[in-house]
Amino acid sequence: MYNIEHSNNYKFAGYDTVELAKKYGTPLYVLSEEIIRSKCREIKTDFIEKYENTKAAYASKAFLTMAMCKIIESEGLGLDVVSGGELYTAIKAGFPMDRVMLHGNNKSYEEIEMAIGNDVGRIIVDHIDELYMIEEIASRMDKTVKILIRVAPGVEGNTHKYITTGQKDSKFGIPLSKETIDEAVVKAMNSKHIELMGFHFHIGSNLFDNDCYVAAINVVLNLYRRLKDDFGFIAKEINTGGGFGIYYTKDDCVKPLRYFTDTIMKTIMDKCKQLELDLPAVIIEPGRWIVGEAGITLYSIGAVKEIPGIRTYASVNGGLPDNPRPALYSARYDAVVANKYGQEPDRLVTIAGRCCESGDVLIWDLKTPEIKRGDILAVLSTGAYNYSMASNYNKIPRPAVVLLTKDGEKVIVERETYEDLLSRERIPF
Repeated sequence: MYNIEHSNNYKFAGYDTVELAKKYGTPLYVLSEEIIRSKCREIKTDFIEKYENTKAAYASKAFLTMAMCKIIESEGLGLDVVSGGELYTAIKAGFPMDRVMLHGNNKSYEEIEMAIGNDVGRIIVDHIDELYMIEEIASRMDKTVKILIRVAPGVEGNTHKYITTGQKDSKFGIPLSKETIDEAVVKAMNSKHIELMGFHFHIGSNLFDNDCYVAAINVVLNLYRRLKDDFGFIAKEINTGGGFGIYYTKDDCVKPLRYFTDTIMKTIMDKCKQLELDLPAVIIEPGRWIVGEAGITLYSIGAVKEIPGIRTYASVNGGLPDNPRPALYSARYDAVVANKYGQEPDRLVTIAGRCCESGDVLIWDLKTPEIKRGDILAVLSTGAYNYSMASNYNKIPRPAVVLLTKDGEKVIVERETYEDLLSRERIPF
């Protein structure tokens, strides 16, 4: 249960993080079940129960384990998966397949076969060739597959270019040139084994403004009107993706979910009325928004290197392998020295990772108290895209994942060992 013995230690979700580090070792991913569930409840209160004919699917690429599948299932949300591995995780966890949506810009034949064979709720088609694979597999299995077509609406979100996905020049989605999108729609409509439900778009990740959603919705609903006029196509669904921004640093202007969803729904309702369209079902796909702030990572401080007049580096026993985001696209984080939480942060320290890469720096110029070897650092808002993007670079084992619950802390992913690193290797001579 909750350990409150040391009042000066940093607490996360009611737990003493220094005690967690002592018990489970570092680096350590820590997740709060209550924060995850509170986010799911906010989705239900401010979106699903507020508006008719709405759904939400957790974008599992942010963080996916079998335990996470069970939490999302119990909260009544759907699951967005983007690979055979994510789909297999959902299958093994017993997640309801009719609530699963399969995404991906280059799905393999085997992944589509797995999805259709397990009766997933939707396949989000990313290019025309996929339609032929779906048609062939569904025909062989004598099944009808419900699909959405992902489109690139030509709208750019205000975020890092590596996580912008809705612009015209994107690897995701079918371009909205008339002949290209018409070919895909006619192919789907003429198939005996495909039911085209509507369209999907995703603008980008960690967005703090809703103007881009408004612009993309207008583009897609204008398309719905034209397709109805040209082909008699009646769209039943629109999936507006996710990308809602979360707190990483004090510079982030975080908005509540309803800032996005109220605007999304008002835009759809007003535009459908203007265009004389029936109101489609509306789907959102938050991932980072559900799990990002629900996680922290605990590290142990090792070498502290002072370069007089220039910088102080404090190295942690993790970094690039367990959190590649700062190196990939200059992601920024906040952190606290967990065992000195009540002390005045009176100096600047740069938090360096342990890998043999100059780019392995987690946080530049973090305000801390005096920092020494053996201190525990808690990096905040690491629930999304840390565990899921982790690697074994430099042959470093991946951390354990501990879930904090009302009944105590529980290991949901075991810490990798050196033996695990070599378990699939073979010497051929």
